[in-house]
Amino acid sequence: MSEKYAYICDGVRTPFGKFGGGLAKVRADDLAALPLTHLMKRNPLIDFGLIDEVILGCANQSGEDNRNVARMALLLAGLPDSVPGITVNRLCASGLEAVAYASRNIRLGESHLVIAGGVESMTRAPYVIGKSETAFGRTQKLEDTTMGWRFINPLMKEKYGVDTMPQTGERVAKEFNISRDSQDAFAYRSQQRYARALEQGLFKDEICSVQVNDQILEQDEHPRSTSMEALSKLKGIVEVGGTVTAGNSSGINDGSVGMLIASEEAIKKYNLKPIARIIGTQAAGVRPNIMGIGPVPAVNKLLAMNNLKISNIDVIELNEAFASQAVAVLRLLSLPEDGDFINPNGGAISLGHPLGASGARITLHAALELKRRGGRYAMATMCVGVGQGSAILLERV
Repeated sequence: MSEKYAYICDGVRTPFGKFGGGLAKVRADDLAALPLTHLMKRNPLIDFGLIDEVILGCANQSGEDNRNVARMALLLAGLPDSVPGITVNRLCASGLEAVAYASRNIRLGESHLVIAGGVESMTRAPYVIGKSETAFGRTQKLEDTTMGWRFINPLMKEKYGVDTMPQTGERVAKEFNISRDSQDAFAYRSQQRYARALEQGLFKDEICSVQVNDQILEQDEHPRSTSMEALSKLKGIVEVGGTVTAGNSSGINDGSVGMLIASEEAIKKYNLKPIARIIGTQAAGVRPNIMGIGPVPAVNKLLAMNNLKISNIDVIELNEAFASQAVAVLRLLSLPEDGDFINPNGGAISLGHPLGASGARITLHAALELKRRGGRYAMATMCVGVGQGSAILLERV
C-alpha cells in the first residue's frame, strides 16, 4: 500500500494586531472564525459540509476562547453544524500542533479535508480567580492569563522552577553565551526583512483584511522602524544590565490563521492546487527554564526520522520568541545567524507572536516561501513554554 500524505492547499491569516490595537475589540471566537470565512470564499468549489474536522490551536482558553474555540469558530463562520471541531494546546506551538494533528488524520485515512490553524487574543485574555479552598476564605489571588504561569503547583516550582518567559530568555543568553549585540543584530534583521517583504508585497496572498467597526486592518501592526543604536539603548526587562529587552523579544499580540489541508483524493475531487506536502512532525522536551532551545532536539529528531541533514533544508522558519533563544538554536544547529533562508521575511520579533496562531503562521509562510524559491524542503520550528520544542517538515510539490 502506498504511503498517504497530507497537503497544504491554501491558507490565510488575519493581520497580527498589537496589544490593545486594531483587533482589541474582536472576540477571540470571532477572530478565529475570520480565516475560516475567507477560506470558504476563496474555495467556492468545495462543499464545506464535507470538512472532516476543524482543528485550531489556542494556548489560553480562559476567556472568550473557552468551550472549544474551534467548534465555536466554525459555527460562527457559517460552516454546517455537522462539521466537528477540536481545540489543541501545546502552548506556543498549538497552531503547529493543529497542522500536525490534521496531517496524522489524513495519513491514517480517517480524514480527507481538514481546516487547521490557530488563534490567540492576548489583548482580551481575562483575569481569573480560583475558588476558595475553605469556607468564607479570603485568600484568593487574581491571575493574569495573558501569558505564562498561573495557579502554580508548589511541587512544580520546587522541582523545576517557574521562570517567566523573559527569564528563560535571559537564562539561555547566559548559559549559551549570547551577547546583547548578537541579540540586537538578530532583532534588527527581523525588522529589516519584514519591511522589505512588506514593500515587495510578499504577504498579500497570506493576509485577509479585517473590518472592525468603521476601520479596516490590512497589515500587521507590531513591526516598527528601528536601528541598532535605538535597540542598544533599551533596558533589560528581566534584570538590571540584562540582555533581553522589549526590542529583541516577540510581542504580545492578537491574530488567527486557517489552512486547508487535504488528501490526494480530496485534491483530485476538488481540483485543488497543493502548495506543499507535509512529510512529518516531531516534538521534544528540554529543561523548562531553558525552553528556548527546544527546537534543537525537535529538529534533530525530525531530520533523523527522514534521513536528512540540516543542510538539505531550503527554507527555515524559526519562531522568534526571543533573539537570545533564536541565536542559541541556530548556533547549536550549526546554522548561520544571518542566513537568507532563515526567517527571510522577518519573524515574531517584527510581526508579533499571538501564541496559538504562530505555529500555523510559520508553517503556512514556510510553504509559501518554499514555493517562491523553488526549493525542495522547508522546516518550521518553535520553542514551547514549560520546556518543549516542536517542528514540522514540508516538501514542495
